[in-house]
Amino acid sequence: MHATATEPRATEPRRGSRWIERWDPEDTEFWENGGRRTANRNLLFSVLSEHIGFSVWTLWSVLVLFMGPQYGIDPAGKFFLVGMATAVGAFVRVPYTFAVARFGGRNWTVFSALMLLLPTIAAAVVMKPGTSYSTFMLVAALTGVGGGNFASSMTNINSFFPLRKKGWALGLNAGGGNIGVPVIQLAGLLVIGTAGASHPRILLGVYIPLIVIAATLAALRMDNLAPVRNDTGAAREAVRDAHTWIMSFLYIGTFGSFIGYSFAFGLVLQNQFARTPLQAASITFIGPLLGSLIRPVGGRLADRFGGARITLWNFLGMAGATLVVVLASVQKSLPVFTTGFIALFVLTGLGNGSTYKMIPGIYHAKALAKGLSGEAAAAYGRRLSGASMGLIGAVGALGGLGINLAFRESFLTAHTGTPAFVSFLAFYAVCFALTWAVYLRRPATPPALSPAAEPAPQLSYAEV
Repeated sequence: MHATATEPRATEPRRGSRWIERWDPEDTEFWENGGRRTANRNLLFSVLSEHIGFSVWTLWSVLVLFMGPQYGIDPAGKFFLVGMATAVGAFVRVPYTFAVARFGGRNWTVFSALMLLLPTIAAAVVMKPGTSYSTFMLVAALTGVGGGNFASSMTNINSFFPLRKKGWALGLNAGGGNIGVPVIQLAGLLVIGTAGASHPRILLGVYIPLIVIAATLAALRMDNLAPVRNDTGAAREAVRDAHTWIMSFLYIGTFGSFIGYSFAFGLVLQNQFARTPLQAASITFIGPLLGSLIRPVGGRLADRFGGARITLWNFLGMAGATLVVVLASVQKSLPVFTTGFIALFVLTGLGNGSTYKMIPGIYHAKALAKGLSGEAAAAYGRRLSGASMGLIGAVGALGGLGINLAFRESFLTAHTGTPAFVSFLAFYAVCFALTWAVYLRRPATPPALSPAAEPAPQLSYAEV
């Protein structure tokens, strides 16, 4: 077996006081005698850096509200602009995942935080009428580096915590990061409400020092785990495993929806309900805020009841909320539309927590079915789940691009978002059916065995 990402073993000492040479969170004594404290400290500063990363990634969901008629960009162009940021953020998640083991979780957190200065400073330079659309597209693409922070942060924190704590820890890490979306939207609302929609540089000036602070605190307070190694064999095995792609599909439905709606909500309000920038900004932050806050709850519920069960019923709820949005869109009822959309945000956040909890549980269940037990099973689960998380996160984030492209086409052809919402409704129905069929449907009862026959291990995912 290939060495697990966090399996205790002899390692060559690395220079620097921020490297931890032995890490075994599944050992209860190790965990209680300092392991928990170290893991929680790294979680805290990981959340801060990822929070700023999400804010920068979704920067253009706010900047487009500042782009009035004088910028000469139509609604379809604005949807494509925010879609560019989403797409780049999805693709960079794969290399960011492997960078943790290559450079160390603390070291990469510092570097990735400082990288956020590039798109923020660039936006401050170009954000004015008369700038070409291609320049805006290039700067929007640069903000994609903020999306990569999620993958490296989740991979790093996954290594710090034992399986029994992963749902809560990953949910808290991701939820704290996700809150970066409503926070920058609130900051944008404050700027528009006080200085007006012609002063986007004020918003950018606030975030530049925050980026420096996050990088500095990560350098001073976080650690690298020496036992964490890139396992190319595990990566190849994860790519070949059907569950990696099934979970990627489900994660499109949860996180892809969250990030796609976060980018698009303000534009939909402006173009379908004729809201002013201030009116749109006063509403757009509510959904992402509630969706972010509830993500750790999704992880905690998954720890208790099983991620597959929570995910199944969550997709049913998402379909119901989308149906409300469709009806409100047809009836042109802004209060009902807003209520349904915010409920949809809450459910995406809940599903984000439950789906991410499923990943380590699935591979642990596979280990048990292979006849492994104890630390060997835990090691196999860590190895495969760590390898698959970056890919699942990247594919899931592409769902945000799909949502913005769907809205772009919907407004181009029908001048309303209704057709896009109908397509989302159908997608959630497929996600519901897939979750049930793969992870909750009871296997067929095997034929009776003779007394001498040994029952083969059966793979059950009902508790993942």
